[in-house]
Amino acid sequence: MAQVTLGGNPVQTNGELPKPGEACPPMVLIKNDLSELSLQDLRGKKIILNIFPSIDTPTCSKSVKIFNQKASATTNTVILCISADLPFAQKRFCGSEGIENVMAVSTFRDPSSLDRLGVRLTTGKLKDLAARAVLVLDEEGKVIHTELVSEIANEPNYESALSVL
Repeated sequence: MAQVTLGGNPVQTNGELPKPGEACPPMVLIKNDLSELSLQDLRGKKIILNIFPSIDTPTCSKSVKIFNQKASATTNTVILCISADLPFAQKRFCGSEGIENVMAVSTFRDPSSLDRLGVRLTTGKLKDLAARAVLVLDEEGKVIHTELVSEIANEPNYESALSVL
């Protein structure tokens, strides 16, 4: 179990992030059209998993916007912005903000995916949502970079994630 903070107050996750070199655990993610997406569907591409509590919070929405801007500089890479928000909310946000270079996806049909990644918050006001984390996967689905953001209200280190591509 890892510890992060929310507004300076300690909160716990259910586990630890996968380690570099390990295969990323399987996930069933839901796209804005309610179809399912598996990480297996993206084999052959590098993947950035931008994981956060809710697209309707300032830092989370900012991370989606920044990764959307930076996505145009990547090749053979898919950036997934992952939260438990319903696809309807994600679609509304992406449409109103002109988000087209990243894919917002939901864990609502497979909430245990947060458990498999070790990012489900087990204490605090955001209990059962995701901690803020970034994982980068290679073309075979192996983890090549991880970051568990120590303070949920802080942004991830975008350049660190992008530099391993």
